[in-house]
Amino acid sequence: MNQLGRVGVWSMELRNAGRPEIRDAAAELDELGWRTIWLPGLDGTGVLDAVDKLLVAAPNAQVATGVLNIWGQPAATLKPWAAARQDRVLLGLGIGSPAGAAAHGLDYGNPVASMSHYLDELGPGRQLLGALGPRMVDLAVRRTAGWHPFLVTPDYVSSYRQRVGPDPLIAPHQAVYLGTDVAAARAAARAGVGMFLGFPTYRNNLKRLGFTDDDLAPGGSDRLIDALVAHGTADDIARRVQEHLDAGADHVALHVLSPSLPRTQWRELAFLSKEN
Repeated sequence: MNQLGRVGVWSMELRNAGRPEIRDAAAELDELGWRTIWLPGLDGTGVLDAVDKLLVAAPNAQVATGVLNIWGQPAATLKPWAAARQDRVLLGLGIGSPAGAAAHGLDYGNPVASMSHYLDELGPGRQLLGALGPRMVDLAVRRTAGWHPFLVTPDYVSSYRQRVGPDPLIAPHQAVYLGTDVAAARAAARAGVGMFLGFPTYRNNLKRLGFTDDDLAPGGSDRLIDALVAHGTADDIARRVQEHLDAGADHVALHVLSPSLPRTQWRELAFLSKEN
């Protein structure tokens, strides 16, 4: 699984891979040496087509879904698609929300049981889960290569590495902002990830990490924002990445916060890919 390298690029913008400028950006990532491109699954619409386009545009890279909501992708449809691409696609799967299941006329049920049933239907392959809490993590460890936690700190990685041992893959998402204006960085962080602080799954996990209701007020406290989003110079970003790796992460999915396609920032951070 270390085909992924130690650092990859996580990008919502690359979901628009039907556009020539997006494919050009993916080709440049490939040339710069980024070995893994992460695509968020969102509601699942168009993600498989986007993955296929990125596989062509970036022929030396792996593509990982981080993560694909299971409700919009029947296992019977996804299984042959994934099987044909196992050498270059890491299939990250997420349970989503009851509303997401209902939108497809399905019963959410117990999340761990529902995910386990989906994995039964999907069969073995290069898979990981979007997991945070201990029960879903345990399922990821039992049934897949590991997991891709979203909005976590190096402390989270350290505690779970001690819990699961050395083998399962831990590939945390890490949001970053390149720039030394702290106020601008925090504003970008709140715009980029602040909405997730209202979701029960993330709130509960952050409380397990020691954050309080005051930290989780709308927009998040400065303490919380600084813990979740690394900002500053490229060296500051590198230090946060190293903290994850020192804590036991195998790979860090780097999400550059920017109002537009962050090609300049990817170039500036490309030295991280050389350390893979």
